[in-house]
Amino acid sequence: MRVGIISAMAVGLALAACAGRDPQPIATVQPQDVGSDCAMINAEIQANNKRAEDLSSEQNAKIAQNVAAGVVGVVIWPVFFAMDTKGAAYTEAKALQARQEYLASLAAQRCAAPPAPPEPTPQHVNAKPKPKPKPPAPQAPSAVPSSAPAAQ
Repeated sequence: MRVGIISAMAVGLALAACAGRDPQPIATVQPQDVGSDCAMINAEIQANNKRAEDLSSEQNAKIAQNVAAGVVGVVIWPVFFAMDTKGAAYTEAKALQARQEYLASLAAQRCAAPPAPPEPTPQHVNAKPKPKPKPPAPQAPSAVPSSAPAAQ
């Protein structure tokens, strides 16, 4: 009887750890985006960059865990239940990337520098146009002595 209870608890614990955590992706467009100013957008972009680093670390750790569980699972098959098959970090990273792209486009719209005023063009009321330069005068042909042999 005791062995059955212990076995059931072991199977239950193994199944409870099965497949990792559920993904919780963020929405690309959120309600607060309507009233966000440039500073708020930039602050969220910075926070999302930190979150992306954390998700990358988590994803790498899960890959290592799955490889180890796969190798050990060949010998001890219940270890296969410890593998993360949900890919929560990957799903959340993709959603975060879409959010970052949206925030970048929002920042381009709201954080753009105001256009520079056009430069005033100088207007001369009594300005005379510059005269065109005269072409050079043709030169007179130089005298060639007739005693020189003609080139053929």
